[in-house]
Amino acid sequence: MPKVSPELLSILRCPVTGSPLEQDGEELVSTDPGPSGEKLRYAIQDGIPLLLPPELLAAANAATSGQHDAGQHGA
Repeated sequence: MPKVSPELLSILRCPVTGSPLEQDGEELVSTDPGPSGEKLRYAIQDGIPLLLPPELLAAANAATSGQHDAGQHGA
């Protein structure tokens, strides 16, 4: 399990609520609930916290999966 350093964790904040984050396994969790009333969860991928709100993370994943192939053929 990738562990986020205490120094980094002390400065990271939830991009939606602005609250501090706590590590829970392979995710960071907001200490305050989001608009839906639930605490927000953010994945840690290759040791890097992905601090995008859920709706933007889905859009970013969709965009990058389509762009990898397109970028390799044109150059």
